[in-house]
Amino acid sequence: MEQDSLTLHGDGISATIVRQGAELVSLRDSEGTELLWQAGPAWKRHSPVLFPIVGRLKGDQLRHRGRSYPMTQHGFARDRRFAWTEQGPRSCTLLLTDDAGTREQYPFAFHLAISYSLRLRQLDVSFTITNTGGETLPASIGGHPAFNWPLLPDLPKTAYQLRFANDESAPIRRLKDGLLLPTPQPTPVKGKILALSESLFEEDAVIIDRPASANVRYAAGHGPALEISWQGFRELGIWSRPGGAPFLCIEPWHGLASPIDFDGEFTEKPGVMLIPPAATRVLSFQIHLD
Repeated sequence: MEQDSLTLHGDGISATIVRQGAELVSLRDSEGTELLWQAGPAWKRHSPVLFPIVGRLKGDQLRHRGRSYPMTQHGFARDRRFAWTEQGPRSCTLLLTDDAGTREQYPFAFHLAISYSLRLRQLDVSFTITNTGGETLPASIGGHPAFNWPLLPDLPKTAYQLRFANDESAPIRRLKDGLLLPTPQPTPVKGKILALSESLFEEDAVIIDRPASANVRYAAGHGPALEISWQGFRELGIWSRPGGAPFLCIEPWHGLASPIDFDGEFTEKPGVMLIPPAATRVLSFQIHLD
């Protein structure tokens, strides 16, 4: 019987991954400080994989060639058991392939491989999507890591900020009932700095759909700090549960929730990758412990 979890150990960092959803469930520094949200009552996940959609579809229906397929928010990968294809002391890879169950929701052939590897105080996460079918594969994918907020319990939430690599002056997007509103809103980012507070999430996620940066630093004036970098992703979601919860999600995405007025085919949905037969797309992000 395959083991359900694996803990990787590196220089100044350890990470635990489970087969269920290929999910990262623990991330600790050299002092043993847990940096990842531990799936408490406010939200019962740690770092789910969003595939083959990011966000919601209108009516929770995927439309393809005139047929509708039921698909709930963020897709099915987070609720499927992956298979281990590599297990080492510092790295591992898990694989999900289409089957009769996935095709009831998503009528496409695919392989989704997720790899985790440790370097010096850094976790690398990569997603490899391969089209194993004979037609174009439409897909979105996203990371959804939830970090403790605050990272140290004696600090207030408002001590923390996100510092982007570049100025983020472009408008942001917001959601209503999980769907993308048509009108962009002024960004709450001031130059490179997003001050964090619970009020920021009263209208759900902050969605930067045209980020100028490819990394962001999450930190207070002292204590642990994290830098998240990404490659291949086009959008960035920042989220905590409205009303207040002790976690902050920093989410590299390739894809978005359906626009509130979108009724088209999934292949026409904004943000979807279109992967030709036999082709592969690789996207990745890194979490560096400062």
